[in-house]
Amino acid sequence: MPETKYVLITPAKNEQTMIGRTIQAVVSQTFRPKKWVIVDDGSTDRTRDIIADAAHQHSFILPIYNTANKGANFGSKVAAFKMGYEVLKSESYEFVGNVDADVSFGPDYYEQVIRRLQADASLGIAGGLVYELTGRDWHPQRNSVTSVAGAVQCFRRECYEAIGGYIPITTGGIDAAAEIMARAQGWTVRMFSELPVFHHRRVATGRSTVLSTRFVEGTTNYRLGYHPLFQLGSSMSRCIDRPWLLGSLATLLGYSWAWLRGCRLAMSVETVRYLRAEQMTRMGLCFRGRTREGR
Repeated sequence: MPETKYVLITPAKNEQTMIGRTIQAVVSQTFRPKKWVIVDDGSTDRTRDIIADAAHQHSFILPIYNTANKGANFGSKVAAFKMGYEVLKSESYEFVGNVDADVSFGPDYYEQVIRRLQADASLGIAGGLVYELTGRDWHPQRNSVTSVAGAVQCFRRECYEAIGGYIPITTGGIDAAAEIMARAQGWTVRMFSELPVFHHRRVATGRSTVLSTRFVEGTTNYRLGYHPLFQLGSSMSRCIDRPWLLGSLATLLGYSWAWLRGCRLAMSVETVRYLRAEQMTRMGLCFRGRTREGR
């Protein structure tokens, strides 16, 4: 059993049908977190009541109620996470995990994640492989081993504070930005495919259509600083994904739209320069018939 202390933070908004699974998954852990802050981010359903009941039963759960938030975007999610982080500021711990309110995992999930973080001092962000339910079957997300889904990113505290935490990008990509900044500062990011995580809501589309989601993905990639050639190559490689060519065109359109509008980049010039060099290296390796794992 690991002796290292870790904490969890969960921003939750209108998750009454999902959060019960997540609470049960965390409560059932063989290695429980020292504290788990659940931030109700202005829910209008029974989410607040469910959180309050869980906190009444388990003393390590700390509920926070942000009644001021009326929005619903990735920027507000970052604000809720930072609110939870502030509550834990005086706590003694080495790792902090962001866990979404609509996921579940096995009882030894965090024990295994913490063991891997303990074993590698350079590992800044770790987590398992997220599976999504399509029809009746669970399918893994197409993530590189050097990319951890935002739903279960677990940070070494030193790494999280070094990068300044999550960036409030309203269109998304907050998890990608965190990984890029971590790698740019020399930290390792690792997804462990042997540790499954089950996401009970489709991440790829959410409540939007596939094409609108892919358009927003393109605008987000521009704001993250993706190299134009890398974005073109990435879009071409996804032509085989539904809705096939249209999805790739939507992503390119979103990227081009953001470029034409002169949208502001979300990260520093130095970090964007690092990302683009990393992407061009990957493209060069692909052209030479080799593969290299990474975002």
